[in-house]
Amino acid sequence: MLTEQDIHLFREGSHCRLYERLGCHLDPGGQGARFALWAPNARAVSVIGEWNDWRPGADSLAPRDDGSGIWEGNVPGVRRGQSYKYRIESHQRGHVGEKADPFATFAELPPATGSRAWTLEYEWDDAQWMASRGPRNALDAPQSIYEVHVGSWRRKDGGFLGYRELAHQLAAYVRELGFTHVELLPVMEHPFYGSWGYQTTGYFAPSARYGTPQDFMYLVDHLHQNGIGVILDWVPSHFPADAHGLGYFDGTSLYEHADPKQGFHPEWNSSIFNYGRNEVRAFLLSSALYWLDKFHVDGLRVDAVASMLYLDYARKDGEWVPNRFGGRENLEAIEFLKMLNQSVYRDHPDCITYAEESTAWPMVSRPTYLGGLGFGAKWNMGWMHDTLKYFQQDPVFRKYHHDQLTFSLVYAFQENFLLPLSHDEVVYGKGSLIGKMPGDVWQQFANLRALYGYMWGHPGKKLVFMGGEFGQRREWTHEGELEWWVTDQAEHSGMQRWVGDLNRVYQEEPALHEVDFSSDGFEWVDCTDRDASVIAFLRKPKAGAPVLVVCNLTPQPRANYVLGVPRPGQWREILNSDAKGYGGAGWGNLGGVEAVPIGAHGRPCSITLTLPPLSTVYFKGNPDG
Repeated sequence: MLTEQDIHLFREGSHCRLYERLGCHLDPGGQGARFALWAPNARAVSVIGEWNDWRPGADSLAPRDDGSGIWEGNVPGVRRGQSYKYRIESHQRGHVGEKADPFATFAELPPATGSRAWTLEYEWDDAQWMASRGPRNALDAPQSIYEVHVGSWRRKDGGFLGYRELAHQLAAYVRELGFTHVELLPVMEHPFYGSWGYQTTGYFAPSARYGTPQDFMYLVDHLHQNGIGVILDWVPSHFPADAHGLGYFDGTSLYEHADPKQGFHPEWNSSIFNYGRNEVRAFLLSSALYWLDKFHVDGLRVDAVASMLYLDYARKDGEWVPNRFGGRENLEAIEFLKMLNQSVYRDHPDCITYAEESTAWPMVSRPTYLGGLGFGAKWNMGWMHDTLKYFQQDPVFRKYHHDQLTFSLVYAFQENFLLPLSHDEVVYGKGSLIGKMPGDVWQQFANLRALYGYMWGHPGKKLVFMGGEFGQRREWTHEGELEWWVTDQAEHSGMQRWVGDLNRVYQEEPALHEVDFSSDGFEWVDCTDRDASVIAFLRKPKAGAPVLVVCNLTPQPRANYVLGVPRPGQWREILNSDAKGYGGAGWGNLGGVEAVPIGAHGRPCSITLTLPPLSTVYFKGNPDG
C-alpha cells in the first residue's frame, strides 16, 4: 500500500524503491492482486488481462485524491503468470492506449508485449560472495571483465540457452579463463532482439527470452558461487517508441520531453527521458536499485552517459534547446546522475557504477561532494580509439604513430578508468579484433597477443567482449553463437591460454592492480624509442616487488636491448606473449635476467633483454632488491 511518505518521496523524485509500491502485487492468499499506476493525465484506467478476457473496463482503477496522478485498486481473480496490460483513456483528444506495466517484473515472451503477474521469491545461496564482495569490487582490486550478450554466447539446437543452462556453462568458462566479473549486455526486456537490449521497455523485467526472473536470479547466484561478479548494462538514456512502452504513456509525453528538440534522439530514433520531472527520476532510481536489491548484482554500467550530459548530442545548430544559462549541458541529467550514484553507494557501498562516457567531461568518477558525477569508474574510450588505431598500422609505419600508444598516460589518472575492448568495436562493419591486426596470420595473432599484454599492464581495469579472448575471426552477430569451433585450432587456443595467463598473473601481482588510479603505481622506463617501436614501464604496488612491462611492436626481434631498472638482483620473466604455448616463436630470456649496477634511463641498475617480435613481456623484480 502507498503511504503518505511514499507519495512525498515520489513527488520529490527521491523514491528509490517504487517497485515495492507501483505495479502489480499479488495477494499472498491468492485472492487477486493490487495494481497501482502513475497516469496523471488519464480520464480512466482499467486492467485488462487473461482473467477478464481482456475486456475494457471490467477491472477499473480509481485515482488517488492526493494529486499524485496514481491510479490504484484491488482486482480479484488474478493468478501468478497471467498476462495483463493497462487500458488508459486520456483526457487528450480521446486518446486510448494499451500499455505494458512500467513496473512489471516479468513480461510475455516477445513478440507478445503484455506483462505477467509475478512474484520474486528465491532462495539465494551466495551468502559467502555477498559478505566478501566489497574488497572484490574495490578500486584496488583486480577487475578483469568478460562482456557477454546472453543470446549469442552459445546456442543449443539453434535456439537460445536459458539463464540456468547459461549459468553452468558460463561460470565454468569464465572461471577457467580467470576473469573476475561478467558484464551482461542489457537483459532488461526489449521488444527488438536486434537492439541487443539497448531499446528497453521493461526496466524491471529480465527478458523472458531466456526464462523467468527466478531463472535469472539463478544465473547471478551461480556465478557468485563460483567467485564471479555480475555487472549489468543499464540504459537510462533513452527508450523506444513501441506502442506498449513508456512513450506517450497516458496520452501525453509523460516520461519523455514533449519538445522533440529535447525528447527525441535523432541517432537512435528513440525517446529521451525527462530528467527534470521528479517522478521520472524516481522511476529510474528505482530501476537501478531494483537490480541491486533483488538480483544481487554487483554493479551497473550506465550506457551512453555523454548523450545524457549534452543537450546538443548528435544535433545540429537549431536542433536543441539550451539550458537556463544558455549552455549545452543538461543540468537535470547531471543532477539525476549524481543522485543515482549517491543512492547506489549509500545503499550498496560494496557495488560499483561504471560510466560509458566518451567525452572529456571532468570528474565523472569523482565523488559528488567534490563536484563530480559520483561514478566508481569511467570507460576510457580515448585509450581504446588510440590503441586500436595504432595496432591497425603496419609495423613499418608505427614509429610515426608512437604517441598514440603513449598519450593515454598523460591523462590516465584524471579518472578511475576501465580499458574497454567492447562489443562496439566488433560490429557494424568494423570487423573482429583479430581482423583489425595487420600482417599474415602469425603476425595478426602476435599483434593481438601483444595488444592484450599492453592492455593488462596499462593502468586501469580491463574489459573484453566475448570472442575476443580466442581471436574470433568473424565480426560479432547477435544471430547465432560465437565461432567456438576455431578454438580447436592452435593459434586460437593459444590466444585463450594467453588471456587466461594474463588474468592469472594480473590477480597474483598486486603491482598490476593495486594502484591503478594514481601515478604512484606507474613509472615510464622508456617511452621515446619510436624508431624501434618499443615501450617499457614499471607497475608498482603499495608495497613489494614491481613489474616491468616491455612491448616490442615490430616483427624484428631485438637482442641485447638495455633498460634501466630500480633494483638489483634477478628480474624473473613471468609472462611472454611470444611463448610457443601461445602460438609464438619462442624467443625469450630463459626465465629471467640479472640486473647489473650499471645505470640506464636514470636508474641505478640495468638489464639486457631479448625482445621477441611483436610481443609483450613481463618481468618481476626482486622484492628484496
